[in-house]
Amino acid sequence: MRGFAAMADDKEMHAPVMDRNDTVTGHIISTTIGGKNGEPKQTVSYMAERVVGTGSFGIVFQAKCIETGETVAIKKVLQDRRYKNRELQLMRTMDHPNVVSLKHCFFSTTSQNELFLNLVMEFSEGWHTCILLPVCARDLKPQNVLVDPLTHQVKICDFGSAKVLVRGEANISYICSRFYRAPELIFGATEYTTSIDIWSAGCVLAELLLGQPLFPGENAVVLGTPTREEIRCMNPNYTDFRFPQIKAHPWHKVFQKRMPPEAIDLTSRLLQYSPNLRCTALEACAHPFFDELREPNARLPNGRPLPPLFNFKQELAGASPDLINKLIPDHVKRQMGLQFFASYEGMT
Repeated sequence: MRGFAAMADDKEMHAPVMDRNDTVTGHIISTTIGGKNGEPKQTVSYMAERVVGTGSFGIVFQAKCIETGETVAIKKVLQDRRYKNRELQLMRTMDHPNVVSLKHCFFSTTSQNELFLNLVMEFSEGWHTCILLPVCARDLKPQNVLVDPLTHQVKICDFGSAKVLVRGEANISYICSRFYRAPELIFGATEYTTSIDIWSAGCVLAELLLGQPLFPGENAVVLGTPTREEIRCMNPNYTDFRFPQIKAHPWHKVFQKRMPPEAIDLTSRLLQYSPNLRCTALEACAHPFFDELREPNARLPNGRPLPPLFNFKQELAGASPDLINKLIPDHVKRQMGLQFFASYEGMT
């Protein structure tokens, strides 16, 4: 494990032995940071306050920094030699307002000599789970989409299953939580794209509209039996085509209660069997379903201003002018002025 630990360079720290089965609450974790490039070393201690999430990966708990009083979230992940954990490496490359930020990390061991990676991340009191990059999250679900109830800012968390996808490189197909798993994964595809995240996002949107999961694994089939061509698009190597022929359930009947047609249209564009027919993330953001957010005087229900919605940077690289015009409203373009257009031209 030294090779992995070395990735932490100046972030690597030491913590007291903690039994994995002990109650986390009340533990004090002391680590040392700094010491590189002439920086002084300093000790940082965290008091574990409460568990906020558990799973097969390990545990996430809320903690308070004793020295500063700052509240953080610490994700404690078992480092299993059988599995490659990319989360630390990926989180260091991602600096985005809609991604939970990494403060630092440290390693700890247990009395059974188990090695744990502890990721110290930002924490905001009141974050609730909400029912872009070449990085594919591979586990988008309501529990991993956080919404601040006061500001309505959204942040994606948990990159334990994430990976930078490389064209032509095989990936595991048994990934992503079941209710939100793209159909090409079910068909055993190994050369998939970030469109599996788009499918998951569609499942989350549908769940928001329905108040319950769209694909809970029961007998009801919403999209019907895929055609041979759709199966080929999902996995060209799949040869077993013996499926019962079931007709698709009309979307307006899926949602039953009155639903804005724009909401139904966006859901249908995200949830396409063929990965190449799903809209992209930017196309989804530019969809008429979100036009209300582009109004000059748009406000949250509590009267507060909207969180930053148009602070795009590298996400616009390669986007067409038509898409940019749909995505960013005129009043924001005027505010951004020539600086926006100069940076946009540089990307195209």
